[in-house]
Amino acid sequence: MLYDTDILIWIQRGSVKAARIVDKDVDRCLSIQGYMELLQGAKNKTQHRYVKDFICEFEFTILPLTENIGHRALIYVEEHSLSSNMRAGDAIIAATAVENNMTLVSSNVKHFKSINDLQLQAFRP
Repeated sequence: MLYDTDILIWIQRGSVKAARIVDKDVDRCLSIQGYMELLQGAKNKTQHRYVKDFICEFEFTILPLTENIGHRALIYVEEHSLSSNMRAGDAIIAATAVENNMTLVSSNVKHFKSINDLQLQAFRP
C-alpha cells in the first residue's frame, strides 16, 4: 500500500490505530512527495533524523517521481483543481498510487475522492 503523509503524521502523534495499519503491511510504500513533506515538516535536526530513521526502520520503499507520474499528476490538477481544489502534492501522491497500481491509505479522503481511477482506503483516526 501507498501511505499518504497524514498517516505517518498520525503515527508520530501516537495513533496506535495508524501504527497497526502500517505494521500489518509487508509492502509499505511512500511517494517521494510524501517523504519530502515529512522532512519539510521537521522543526529541527532531531525530528529530521526521526523521520529518516522511521522510514528506514519500517522499511518503507520510497517511490520516485517518474515521467508518467508527473504527467498523470498534471492531468489531475488540470481536471480537478477548480472543482475540488486539487493541489500539486496530492496529485503527485495520487498519481504515484495509480501508476504503481496501489491502494492509497489516507485520512484526507476529500483530497482524493474526485479521482475515479484511484483505489482509496479511508483511515479514520
